[in-house]
Amino acid sequence: MAESDSSLAVFIDFENLALGFQGRRDRFDIVRVLERLVEKGKIVVKKAYADWSRFGAFTQAMHEAAIELIEIPKRMQSGKNSADIRLVVDAIDMAYSKEHITTFVIVSGDSDFSPLVSKLKENGKHVIGLGMQDSTSDLLRDNCDEFIYYEDLGKAPTLSASLPAGMSENKKKAFALLMESLLALRRENKEKLGASMVKDTMKRKKPSFNETYHGYRTFSELLLDAQKEGLLELVIDERSRTYVVTRFGAEMQQNGPAVPVLKRRSRRRRPRSRSVSERLRDAEAPAAPPSEPSGGETIET
Repeated sequence: MAESDSSLAVFIDFENLALGFQGRRDRFDIVRVLERLVEKGKIVVKKAYADWSRFGAFTQAMHEAAIELIEIPKRMQSGKNSADIRLVVDAIDMAYSKEHITTFVIVSGDSDFSPLVSKLKENGKHVIGLGMQDSTSDLLRDNCDEFIYYEDLGKAPTLSASLPAGMSENKKKAFALLMESLLALRRENKEKLGASMVKDTMKRKKPSFNETYHGYRTFSELLLDAQKEGLLELVIDERSRTYVVTRFGAEMQQNGPAVPVLKRRSRRRRPRSRSVSERLRDAEAPAAPPSEPSGGETIET
């Protein structure tokens, strides 16, 4: 399965996040987390574990993000950290029962989840960690295939481009989503940005996206209009005959031609090797007699 088609299961240790946000002025924003994770693939499972009687102020945002809230008893009643135990059990069960889920996201900084990460990797799963810089264990961070700091989610992208003035609001929304999706693909180290890949990313970031709503008959027309506005540069892939974005945003200011799209090499057909019998037959064949002089000329001896 391609990386862009990965299916993600997200498990949130909310109590650990709450500890990381103690003493901070800002609040945990689940939307920022999900906007980053949809760039990795399709999110099919979202679960958050906590004693939600203590975090009632966050439940509305969690429900709006379609996250399943797993209620955990108070620690004084159970005597153990039940949230960690339940999260581990659910993740392992899903790893064995749901083969189509290829990527597991552990939103926590607790080092107790390091054995879980190792077991998931042992079963061929890609594991992404996400947590706070100050409250994340080095053991958990280094054991994940990839780790994302929550503080990095709000940083301004370096390749963003300002939209032209005087553009209609409807078109601005389409182009803003287009540029965000291209940036997301660059973050995932995608070199060849095909039109279908770009559109799939846009629909993951905003499922209601439809180019016809923004005044375009096809997605190709939207890309061509963005090129006309100087937001990106297109070429046609000679193999698929579809558009490929070669440069966009700040990349347009770089000198030099656009990144070429690889062409399919034409293979030269080698001459057929002659069999041994064919070579022997040619060697035994009598030589052709010399041609007679033309024009009726005679040769004097």
